[in-house]
Amino acid sequence: MRITVKLHTFLQTFLPISVKFQRMIQISLQDVSDQVKASKRRKVQIDPKMAADVPEGVLLGLGNPLLDMTVTADVEFLKKYDLEANNAIIAEEKHEGMFRELTEKYKPTYMPGGATQNSIRVAQWLLGKSNATTFMGCVGQDDLAEILRNKAAEVGVNVHYQVNKDYPTGVCASIITGENRSLVSSLGAANYLNVDFLDDPETWALVEKAQFYYIGGFVFPVCTEAIMKIAKHAAEKKKTLVMNLSAGFLCRYFADPDIDIMPYIDILIGNENEAERFTSRAGIETDDLKEMASKTVDLPKKNKDRKRIVLFTQGRDPMVAAAGGEVKEYPVTPVDPSIIKDTNGCGDAFMGGFLSQVVQGRPIEDCIRCGQYAAKTVIQHWGCNYPDTPDFK
Repeated sequence: MRITVKLHTFLQTFLPISVKFQRMIQISLQDVSDQVKASKRRKVQIDPKMAADVPEGVLLGLGNPLLDMTVTADVEFLKKYDLEANNAIIAEEKHEGMFRELTEKYKPTYMPGGATQNSIRVAQWLLGKSNATTFMGCVGQDDLAEILRNKAAEVGVNVHYQVNKDYPTGVCASIITGENRSLVSSLGAANYLNVDFLDDPETWALVEKAQFYYIGGFVFPVCTEAIMKIAKHAAEKKKTLVMNLSAGFLCRYFADPDIDIMPYIDILIGNENEAERFTSRAGIETDDLKEMASKTVDLPKKNKDRKRIVLFTQGRDPMVAAAGGEVKEYPVTPVDPSIIKDTNGCGDAFMGGFLSQVVQGRPIEDCIRCGQYAAKTVIQHWGCNYPDTPDFK
């Protein structure tokens, strides 16, 4: 899948119009935010005997906290706003009418979102131990940020947000067409995450407490410095950094020699299209996904005590995993289409399941199996949602 949005458009055009989008959406959300807050706040109850034996704060995520607005539409809607199925982009000026149409003509479902935050929530749900996970990002000083905090607290995530009083909390439109979804994000306050936030003693104490870090590629255009600060700490302290390529247009950052992030990454995950984009930019010349994974594993690495793992997904086809000098395929368990309610958050859920086992030192087979379990569970709910109690064994 080719992504048409260009980075210079994001840098030069998106920043000034983001606030206009967000303020318009905030007005539209005056009533529907009550829809989210009206639902009873639940406290997920898990038998202490089922909780994972992991330290508090063992897993830390850094990402863009967003409120998801999900609608079901048709292919004509995608064509109208130059969108692609199974794609993720940053909103451009041409999408202003789209946000208006979604809020005025459709009935969106609103859920807490942001890819990394979703994954951390799912990992926390599976781990069961309160505050086993921490999530960081930037939000506005508004009701939507409070909704995100409450939803995270329900499952036991310790959210530690940077608050920007000048910009509202970000929103992501998810347009579902059949089994596909197209994401268009207006980052709002999330776009103003500042690396100075990590210098706060309370914030850095949480970074130091963590043993595993999960960062999606979407943070690169927002604050590369924050990624690198955490990445260097992880390598220096021999901790584990997991990163997700996230979207095709972000792959340039992973291959950028001036940023030089790859030597710090212990586990890299992406889909087949992102793998093609990344390896092409990294000078890896092959059309074979297994070879892409194998050669990516062998790229230079800072922490040589921990072998890199690379996992490339390809929809319903087997996942390709390279680790320890081997490349293996892991079949994807088919899902009955009749149980699918919403594909939005499916990939995030897979990451959450995967991470919940990684922090427990499980074999990669178990990590993938739990990722598939989480994805199958979430796909049966609206948004990145799940039952009160997981039954993964």
